[in-house]
Amino acid sequence: MVSEKENISTSAFEKTAIRTVLISIVGSTVLAIVKGVAGVLGNSYALIADAIESTADVFSSFLVLFGIRYANKPADANHPYGHGRAEPLVTFIVVGFLITSASVIGLESFHKIGTPHQLPASWTLWVLGVIILWKEASFRYVMKKGKETNSSSLQADAWHHRSDAVTSISAFIGISIAIYMGKGYESADDWAALFASVFILYNAYKIFRPALGEIMDEHRYPELENRIRETALKVDGIVDTEKCFIRKAGMKYHIDLHAIVDGNLSVREGHDIAHSLKDTLRSEHMEIGHVLIHVEPE
Repeated sequence: MVSEKENISTSAFEKTAIRTVLISIVGSTVLAIVKGVAGVLGNSYALIADAIESTADVFSSFLVLFGIRYANKPADANHPYGHGRAEPLVTFIVVGFLITSASVIGLESFHKIGTPHQLPASWTLWVLGVIILWKEASFRYVMKKGKETNSSSLQADAWHHRSDAVTSISAFIGISIAIYMGKGYESADDWAALFASVFILYNAYKIFRPALGEIMDEHRYPELENRIRETALKVDGIVDTEKCFIRKAGMKYHIDLHAIVDGNLSVREGHDIAHSLKDTLRSEHMEIGHVLIHVEPE
């Protein structure tokens, strides 16, 4: 049975995450339009490549929004641990978007490097300067909210903003070289877009790896484990703790903990201590969902 306190916590996390994603969608949509128009009018493929990535960001953010909503559905008979695993699955799809956009940008850049074209317009540098500041601020904001809500898909969305900022920086450098070095350096803009595609692939891996660990139930939460053990020792009747397994699903962490108690206690006394430990863990650590306590005699 899910406690009322846990429901309130989950609801607060969900609302924060959804509000953050909606802000991200609006920002990415505006940037995609600005980059696309500036790239076409300013004759810069690096900016157009940037616009392609921002468009992919919009679609991936909608996927993140769906994943967060679905992952926070309450547990039912068929899903006793809830629906949290939907989040890393959505993250995998987001990674697919990143790989696709990087491939499109890379292939087109490679083709344009050997094709003569005009120099980019100098005013595109001002556009990129504003975009870089905007995207880095977006990364910091979304990442902060992703950590606050324990949302892997929201943190993946944050890395979209960071990769966008870096691709914009590479575009800024490429356009600067093309403009100030003049004729013969037109392809610097295209080399910048090619570098951006490689960086996008790198970010795709950084997003993919923790999501894979979540699906595979890897032990990746030593800090939370230490806090759980410290909390357990504050509960009356708990002598020590033994095994502590943690797995993440959505915005919650599910805990299997072996607690050591006096071996002379009755079954009912041991049962009561286990319940007290479970309630204490949930009350002091709002990010904890399902808790299974195994009582070990001292």
